[in-house]
Amino acid sequence: MAIRKIRTQGDRVLEKVCKPVTEMNPRTAELIDDMIETMYQADGVGLAAPQVGILKRLFVIDVSPEGNEPIAFLNPEILATDGVQSGYEGCLSVPGKSGVVTRPNYVKCRYQDRNMQWQEIEGEGLLARAILHENDHLDGHLYVEKVEGRLYDNKELEEMAEAEEQ
Repeated sequence: MAIRKIRTQGDRVLEKVCKPVTEMNPRTAELIDDMIETMYQADGVGLAAPQVGILKRLFVIDVSPEGNEPIAFLNPEILATDGVQSGYEGCLSVPGKSGVVTRPNYVKCRYQDRNMQWQEIEGEGLLARAILHENDHLDGHLYVEKVEGRLYDNKELEEMAEAEEQ
């Protein structure tokens, strides 16, 4: 396994629509493992293949409290969404920044797992946000397109939170 370079806003690869994963082969398995390792090393909860320069419909997420339950989503399809949640969102491809994004609070997603078997997952809250955020990457979109108001520097948000506590 290896840490891959995370592409950042302005890199044209992040603006492209990804192609389906057609088979599980050693290169794809290695990519999944590398993406999981890269996500953990960068303290992220999700990472999409275009963020490491690969235009494949693939992302990984881990929203478990312990951070040890990664899920690989190949060829995901959003089947249903419901409800509304608003909150600060960040992205490993837009380092040091956050902004308020409104997304559905519930998602139902169909995807292929590492064995290319079709699965369905339903989630709310952070899981829904992560799936929808990463899925946007596969169609060439960054969360900054959905930010309501302005994009904040994370240090500025930390200072605002500290001031509220006092």
